[in-house]
Amino acid sequence: MTEHVDLKTADLSWLQEDRLREECGVFGVFNHQDAAALTALGLHALQHRGQEAAGIVSFDGNHFHSERRLGLVGDHFTSRPVIERLQGDTAIGHVRYSTCGDAVLRNVQPLFVDLESGGFALGHNGNLTNALTMREWLIQKGAICQSTTDTEVILHLVARSEKHQFVEKFVEALLQVEGAYAFVGLTNKKMIGARDPFGIRPLVLGRLGESWVLSSETCALDIIGAEYVREVENGEVVVITREGVESHRFVPKYPARPCIFEYIYFARPDSIVGGRSVYDVRKKMGQQLAREAPADADMVVPIPDSGVPAAIGYSQNSGIPFEFGIIRNHYVGRTFIEPEQRIRQLGVKLKHSANQGEVKGKRIILIDDSVVRGTTSVKIVQMMRDAGASEVHMRISSPPIMHPDFYGIDTPDQEKLLAAACNGDVEAMRRFIGADSLEFLSVDGIYKAMGFEGRDPNHPQFTDHCFTGEYPTRLRDREGPPQQKQLSFLAEVG
Repeated sequence: MTEHVDLKTADLSWLQEDRLREECGVFGVFNHQDAAALTALGLHALQHRGQEAAGIVSFDGNHFHSERRLGLVGDHFTSRPVIERLQGDTAIGHVRYSTCGDAVLRNVQPLFVDLESGGFALGHNGNLTNALTMREWLIQKGAICQSTTDTEVILHLVARSEKHQFVEKFVEALLQVEGAYAFVGLTNKKMIGARDPFGIRPLVLGRLGESWVLSSETCALDIIGAEYVREVENGEVVVITREGVESHRFVPKYPARPCIFEYIYFARPDSIVGGRSVYDVRKKMGQQLAREAPADADMVVPIPDSGVPAAIGYSQNSGIPFEFGIIRNHYVGRTFIEPEQRIRQLGVKLKHSANQGEVKGKRIILIDDSVVRGTTSVKIVQMMRDAGASEVHMRISSPPIMHPDFYGIDTPDQEKLLAAACNGDVEAMRRFIGADSLEFLSVDGIYKAMGFEGRDPNHPQFTDHCFTGEYPTRLRDREGPPQQKQLSFLAEVG
């Protein structure tokens, strides 16, 4: 069942959060005289993965240097004085989006500690699903935690290890944690990258002349002119030194299960993920959606920007013209002040405006990549009607999101997911959104767009728990500790 929402009185203060949020992006450069400047450029390319904080740690052969800031990369890491303070030919960086609550400076990464073997900086994209359990154990053993991030757990585990070689210490730490992660670390001799056993979160290796680069996405390699070498494999640690790149596998090799949402929404369209062009995959999702969910209409309208490639694919397959019936304002930040209810109700118009001359009197098909809470969809459908659209059909290039994520994506509680609140009833969702029709791409349709015949139920090719409820790892922190205590910690993981 779904409840009727009076848009004139409803509290839509969470309207602008009606999107999935990826928490982090990592980047590193080894053996380059402009390491810090290149890292800043790389983080700028990864800004879509986190907009609340950014940080860079560099090493000059004798000392580590750290600059961490709340806000965007471009707000803090474009000035010469900041880059000049980050001396050295090796640097790693991080962009962050916290899942809820206030971002605080102590949680901005890369985190840095002094170990017996020397300094160690670490940046993390993902979420450790047993971090709370490990954190409580570490505190009982005398550890003093300085942040509320799950990343700090790794630092403590490395510090406690009795192994002799640093790589052995790091691997031992990885074997004690669960969940999704892509790490980029820096010591006084090495740059290290690691990816979780399922390869849920992305990490790639690149080269720039004699220098090596680690990045969450290939688009960040492109911005500095680096050559893509390969993906860091699932369950692999790469160690970069003056002698080159070493590979260490800390779990047996088996097929990876990368996060399907990298293709649907998170990765930049110009990135290559798992050997596939993200832009091309999104177009194919739109083409498959047109096969599964046709509609009789005059034009295909993307909800910009993430719906554009799928809308192009839908238009190509259906033969219905593609038009920009919605114009996006790219200069609205997340901190826009909405002091009164009547102002909050206009929230969606801060980012999206109807192209009235195109949609008036037309039957339109709105294409979006996903529906989370559904509140933005409500407003956009009404915006199209106010602009004079005679019919508004909505097509979504992914299946209904029925389950929350615990691997580094900020999803609301399950009861706040529209599909879950409606028990998967698409007709109830349609009534809530107010569209003339609503249809989603099927789970098998997603896999067909990825080049498979369908989803393998015995060995799924991707991590798709948001649609299927099948989580590839244990969710240990959710199995034991009280919920309230658990959420207070998970508020700032990543």
